[in-house]
Amino acid sequence: MDLLHELHPQALRIAGLLRQRGEKIAIADGATGGLLAATMLTVPGALDFFVGGGVVYSLRARDVLFDQPRAAYKGMRGASEDYALLQARSIRDNFGADWGLAESGSVGASKHPSGTPSGTSCAALATPHGEFTRILETGSEDRIANMGAFTRSALNLLEDVLQKDSCAK
Repeated sequence: MDLLHELHPQALRIAGLLRQRGEKIAIADGATGGLLAATMLTVPGALDFFVGGGVVYSLRARDVLFDQPRAAYKGMRGASEDYALLQARSIRDNFGADWGLAESGSVGASKHPSGTPSGTSCAALATPHGEFTRILETGSEDRIANMGAFTRSALNLLEDVLQKDSCAK
């Protein structure tokens, strides 16, 4: 895939930062459809820093991967900061990782169950030193282009926080 080739250098940088720290990450892909995890798996020896994750595209997947009662989501809507942060914390904790990255979005070309406009994504990161989010609004209905844009945005959030956190030490 061209996207994986494009993102591979960034995956190498992220892997290097996680390895340097001796820390691991778990990933919950939403509208990115597995592209976040696939990008990290382009790095040889990914087991050093990547413990796993899953594609959360249904309530059943959400219930299994995050092991949260449905009441935990009360008042939340998909593709929002609180929703994505709950997922980032849950994937991190349930997989025993140091870092949890989650993306929740409305990729387009069909109606999102929460009414979130197409082209809207929220990436969330739960780290040992804080929590971070990033919203992306492409304004596009192009499903495939949005999947790529959402993946880039989430990886940029991860790399930015890793770099800042490494500089602060």
